Amino acid sequence: MWLNLLLIFVPVAFYLEFTHASGTLIFIASALAILPLAGVMGRATEELAVKAGSTVGGLLNATFGNATELIIAFFALRAGKIEVVTASIIGSILGNLLLVLGLAVLLGGLKHKVQKFNVQSAGTIASLLTISVLALLVPAVFDIASRAVAGAEATAALDVRFSDAAAVILILLYVAYIIFSLVTHRELLSASDEHDDEHAAKWSVPVALGVLLGSTVIVGFMSEFLVGGLDVASASLGLSELFVGLIVIPIIGNAAEHAAAVTFAMRNKMDLSMTIALGSTVQVALLVAPLLVLLGLIIGQPMDLVVTPLELVAVVAAVLIANSVVRDGETNWLEGVLLLGVYALLGLAVFYFPVAA
Repeated sequence: MWLNLLLIFVPVAFYLEFTHASGTLIFIASALAILPLAGVMGRATEELAVKAGSTVGGLLNATFGNATELIIAFFALRAGKIEVVTASIIGSILGNLLLVLGLAVLLGGLKHKVQKFNVQSAGTIASLLTISVLALLVPAVFDIASRAVAGAEATAALDVRFSDAAAVILILLYVAYIIFSLVTHRELLSASDEHDDEHAAKWSVPVALGVLLGSTVIVGFMSEFLVGGLDVASASLGLSELFVGLIVIPIIGNAAEHAAAVTFAMRNKMDLSMTIALGSTVQVALLVAPLLVLLGLIIGQPMDLVVTPLELVAVVAAVLIANSVVRDGETNWLEGVLLLGVYALLGLAVFYFPVAA
């Protein structure tokens, strides 16, 4: 795969970091290195998907794709870049629902006129997307209401305490979703037989797991380098931290979802594409975001789940259009264009959004 050529940037990023080169160069090299690493992780999970089945395989793809985002966000959190972390969470949700799913639906639809998928499975995940919106809406409303009663200073502390408790509830909801999908209702959410994989796995399970582990470790180093060069790169490239957090970092972190979801869609395996894109979104909202909140509590970098009105409106719009796409159990290329168009509009809004002085 041509993307693997970018692996050359792994040693380049190490060299630039240890020779104290320009932060912009380190940022760019690290970002380019993460792209193929995420792709390698996607390939390994695809191999596991052949053995484990479409439902488990889709969840594995989403899990290890989000591992990249979690690692990047953790290093940003450790560096105290709370706004970047929050923006990256929202950006991951938007990226999965609009960019990843949009590309999969568009490219799959250009090759196959109409693509069908398990509407029950997608519908269940779409319901969880609504919960994901509420997980962001409730803290925002709590913040506004609390400011009117207790004032801004007291509200900041209350937001963190509320978010810590909410994070536990969200993780429990995610655990319930996993039990539902893999234990009690696995047959209901499994893809249809017509989408069975046509080839046997080329990697053994130990090899695939080893590749995942090794890639994750290297991504950890690249993420630390990436965050370290963020300030210099943002200034030199003329990008706000909001744009970097909401657009750039999620695109880098979602590379695995891009590769896997688009590949499966072009093979007419829309069940897997939907599971990856929608399931990854649910995991960001119900697992990655609350994990980051709890990790912030542990490492002494408290963060909350309160987002800006622009970010909240963007998530609501993304969930609404994603629900409209999956409700009939089939997709075509025009729906992919619509998803990508909404993502482009939101990207422009973030790019031109004024930066506080």
